[in-house]
Amino acid sequence: MNLFGWLKRSKLKREIIVNVEKLETRVAVLENGRLEEFMVEHPEAERLVGSVFKGRVQNLENDLQAAFVDIGLKKNAFLHYWDMTPDADALLDEDDEPKKGQKGGRKSNRLSDAEIAKRFPPGSEIIVQVTKGPISTKGPRVTANLSIPGRYLVMMPGTRIRGVSKKIGDAKERQRLKKILDKLPLPENVGLVVRTVGAGASARAFARDLRNLLAVWNEMQSNTKRLRTPCCIFQEPDLCERVVRDWLTEDVDAIVIDDEKSYESMREVTARISRRAKSKIRRYDGTTSLFEHYGLERQLAEAFRRQVPLKSGGYLVIDETEALIAVDVNTGHHKGSGSQEEAILQVNLEAVDEVARQLRLRNIGGLVVLDLIDMKSRKHQKQVYRALKDALKRDRARTNVLEISELGLLEMSRQRQDRSILSMLTSKCPYCSGRGVVKSPMAVSVELQRKLTSLLRQAEADKKPFEPKIVIAPQVMQRLQTEDKDILAQMQKQFSTRLRFVSELHRHPEAFSILDAATGQVLYSQS
Repeated sequence: MNLFGWLKRSKLKREIIVNVEKLETRVAVLENGRLEEFMVEHPEAERLVGSVFKGRVQNLENDLQAAFVDIGLKKNAFLHYWDMTPDADALLDEDDEPKKGQKGGRKSNRLSDAEIAKRFPPGSEIIVQVTKGPISTKGPRVTANLSIPGRYLVMMPGTRIRGVSKKIGDAKERQRLKKILDKLPLPENVGLVVRTVGAGASARAFARDLRNLLAVWNEMQSNTKRLRTPCCIFQEPDLCERVVRDWLTEDVDAIVIDDEKSYESMREVTARISRRAKSKIRRYDGTTSLFEHYGLERQLAEAFRRQVPLKSGGYLVIDETEALIAVDVNTGHHKGSGSQEEAILQVNLEAVDEVARQLRLRNIGGLVVLDLIDMKSRKHQKQVYRALKDALKRDRARTNVLEISELGLLEMSRQRQDRSILSMLTSKCPYCSGRGVVKSPMAVSVELQRKLTSLLRQAEADKKPFEPKIVIAPQVMQRLQTEDKDILAQMQKQFSTRLRFVSELHRHPEAFSILDAATGQVLYSQS
């Protein structure tokens, strides 16, 4: 790191804010007061991702190259054939942990369909770990490549690997860590990998972390023998404990928490892994709520809007579907001091940095398509591409970015392990059912008049007296009383009848009912 980079980093104040309530726990990561990461967990919800289950194979689907496993949930878990046996060659990706649920490993390690059927027939038991929670109609995804993260180490039952995270680039440090690993006492058939945060840690710290992991391993083995299938044999820790395990690094100045019980628990967990870091856990007891004190409620409200402003005056429009995220970049009110090309470059650079932040904040993934402002210069395109790659380096989820296409689109993928924050905190709108729009009063009026005309013609043909009573929403009533007043008067005259309208305050904007005023019989209803 150059001197400028070191100075910039040294001025960075990094804080983790933990708000614990009965129904919800929220964690925000601040850098110089700006929200950079956000997590939320509901205590009553089962923590699936990272948890280990003893399941039962329900059926094998050779066409899908996958098995469906009952792990005790409503939907069976999806298990790829190549994830059914621990694979020592899965090793590490660019992150701290072994690759999970990913096509990979040597082809020689893959079993044929016949071998799978022989080793894992329907009804057989299998130990699996959830790598992706259930999303929409899909069940969870699981793997037999288990990995249990500690503070400095990741334990991988079923392998004999001894490895170091690829993010630790210093050759001497890697050599030192490998020597420490070789001296650690391990049960047979259990692997270990040093996490990135392990760089610089002492041999004593690794030994202490290994003792904690082996205690987890012994409990898992005991649960496997004792509990009936399907069952959970290892539960991923709650959000507060995961914050200490995964987020409390040297560059964190403080963890501030507003719950006494959780505060004591976090200090206890911290003391087990780093006594020096214990002093970074601080208790907040101010009169205003913790998130309001740090200005987080306002930042959260702004961050989760469909339209996200940029400092330059431009803005992003983010639309989230089940499998694809579309991001539209707009110049907005941006006024650059240089040429138009330089102004466009500035907005695009700011946009990709904000996109990387938004992906983390919202916990959204799958396929992401950025519709950037068109850049003619190939040099500028590569500059924006590299800027996004750099901004994504801090993302814990795996990402893959393609270069900008001829259409000016930048495509990327982001690992999706669980539901997005928005899907956790929101439900479908009762009016639009998630479409984002409802029919206009004019469109509803057209449909109503069309159906009314049909019923009146039928009554005229049957020579039956018919006075319709129409129940509608207030906004449609307003339309009928103004713009469509003359049309309805003409309809009454044409069919020699009288139309009666009733407005219901809480009726859906698109809903209406047509009744026979004399009998009260419902002749037509649109919900």
